[in-house]
This record gives sequence, C-alpha cells and structure tokens, in this order.
Amino acid sequence: MPRKPRFNLPGLPQHIIQRGNNRSPCFFCEADYLQYTKDLFVAADNYQCQIHAYVLMSNHAHLLVTPLIADGISQMMQSLGRRYVYYINKLYGRSGTLWEGRYKSSLIDSDRYLLTCMRYIELNPVRANMVEHPGEYKWSSYHANANADEDKLVVCHPVYTALGSNHAKRGLAYRGLFLQHIDRDTVHQIRETLNHELVFGRSYFKDKIEQMTQRQTRLGKPGRPCVRKEGAI
Repeated sequence: MPRKPRFNLPGLPQHIIQRGNNRSPCFFCEADYLQYTKDLFVAADNYQCQIHAYVLMSNHAHLLVTPLIADGISQMMQSLGRRYVYYINKLYGRSGTLWEGRYKSSLIDSDRYLLTCMRYIELNPVRANMVEHPGEYKWSSYHANANADEDKLVVCHPVYTALGSNHAKRGLAYRGLFLQHIDRDTVHQIRETLNHELVFGRSYFKDKIEQMTQRQTRLGKPGRPCVRKEGAI
C-alpha cells in the first residue's frame, strides 16, 4: 500500500508524534533526553523549523513544529533520527531501528487550535498519571511557555505571542488556559487526526487545504462509512 503523502506547506504548524518501536522505550536515562533535545535543536536549525511545544515521554515524543521551507519537517526528522539512533545504538551496544516506522503528523489550524494543541502536548504526562500538573514534568516545553524559563528549543508562535505584551503577561495567560481540562471530544479529535495524518481545524480551513493539496483532510468521504483505527497516544 503506498504511503500517504505528507502535507508540505511552509508556514503552517504540524503536530508530530514519533513512537518507539513496538511502543518500547526510546529514552533510558536523563542523558538520553538531553541528547535528543540537542539533536532536535541542531536538526531544526539546519532545516529551518520552529518548535513551539514538545514533550518527551519514555516511549514517544510529541512536537509542534512550523516549517519555514518545503520538506523542512521531513528533513529535520530524518536528520534527528540518524543522529539520535546512532547515539543510542552506540551507547547501549544495540543495532537496528529505534522508532516504530515513520513519524506521524497532522496539520494544525493555528488561528483556532494551536494553543489547544500546545496544551494537549504538554498535558501528556498528566494524562499518563505520571504527574498531577504539567509543571512537575521536566521534559516538556511547559516551563518555557508558562514560566518563561530558558529553553533554546522553543520558538514562540505569533498566536502565543498575542497572549500578552511581555513574557510575564503571556505566561500568566498561558497558565490560565490549563485551569480548564481539554474535553474528551477534542482529545479524541486530536488523536484521530494525528493517527490518520489529517487536519485538526475548522471546516473552512480543511476545505482550503484540500483545494491547495488535493489531499483528504477529514476521516472518511461523503457517502462512505468512516473506518476508525483504535489506539491511544
């Protein structure tokens, strides 16, 4: 079965997930998390990608990325994979693949859904019952976005910047977004669009992307039943 073509639209953010092979760990100690962030920073810089949010879990990673050039994300992820897998295999005396196939990605309607996607990503450790609050988890962008902590990986998106006129006001507004949970329907929609590599956004935005790319942006088609794939993220 041929691979589904990627959305390749510079300037539009994408939600990315990269899973460990067979859901196995891809981070084994603190040094591994640090190495991944270093390799990600180099790859993003080399291929002109801006990272707005991320979380590194034990067996997968979520990223929210805006490419500034065509194929920027694909090149970034290929470079990151080569660097990080080489590091892991050499350090632990292993061979073969670390990741479960190629990464998955969904296009994000930034005007309406970017902040929701950022919250979804940074709340992963809470949903996994690892911590009670995202600020308690070390390996995410929450500290940079909510508290203005230094994190060279994170580049502020204009939608985030519009939350306030300075770091303190933006952080206060951003923390306020976490006072309410993301409803189950929205969580399900984010997961479905990511698993099927579609578009998370409003209907008119999806229509626009379909016209631009000649690619399906929704689950199913008119007159045909929707077939869902199960699997939590």
